[in-house]
Amino acid sequence: MTDKNTGAVGLEVSGLSKSYGETEVLHDISFQVEPGEVFVIMGPSGSGKSVLLKHLIGLEQPTAGEVLIDGRAVTDPATLRTIHAALVFQAGALFNSMSVYDNLALYPREHRILPEKGIRDRIGEILRILSLENAAERFPAELSGGMRKRVAIARALVMEPQIIFYDEPTSELDPIMAATISEIIACLKEQIDVTSIVVSHDRDLSLTIADRIAILMDGRLRVIATPDKLKATDDAAVADFLNPAIDLKNPRFKQRSA
Repeated sequence: MTDKNTGAVGLEVSGLSKSYGETEVLHDISFQVEPGEVFVIMGPSGSGKSVLLKHLIGLEQPTAGEVLIDGRAVTDPATLRTIHAALVFQAGALFNSMSVYDNLALYPREHRILPEKGIRDRIGEILRILSLENAAERFPAELSGGMRKRVAIARALVMEPQIIFYDEPTSELDPIMAATISEIIACLKEQIDVTSIVVSHDRDLSLTIADRIAILMDGRLRVIATPDKLKATDDAAVADFLNPAIDLKNPRFKQRSA
């Protein structure tokens, strides 16, 4: 692996299906993500989003179909050695015994990508991009949830990725910090030549930052559309998912009599 991002790459999913025994979790899913695109995958709980993400990053073998990054099968170990791909974990997955700086420096040090001065310069630049300069010597336990998410994004950027996968990047964050993380993902498109694939339940994030949104339902790809087209959809199931109605007259909301 080189130490230089050689440009955003595209991703293609073709006829992807996955079954565990007799249970089919994903059914014949196909889509393409263009280089540099912010592509969001949404869907109700249990729709198969997490399983799909595992296939996109090569952690699962499909029952049928394939996933290609830059035209190469993600299940081929050589692909991930030559493509700069990074994953931002839902919980951050930072090492609590290491400072923020050492968390960011771990990958380039272990892989001997740069000399220590080069690592220091790269980390300094990324900390500035994410407004984390004052957090470099702090430990994860000393940070808020939002700052830990930003550090997780910073760690991904240290790899100079061509494609970043985000797993629920705004989960467990208050609305203000969720908006901040959304802004960061959107701004990185302008600052760094990278493709972003975001798995999220966050409707506001998705409709605000995505170039296109894919909605999964029951393991099937229901629709792919721009945010504006999704807002105007006449698909009742999609509309209900994006704008669920709350019926306070529903019997389950009624207080039980004493």
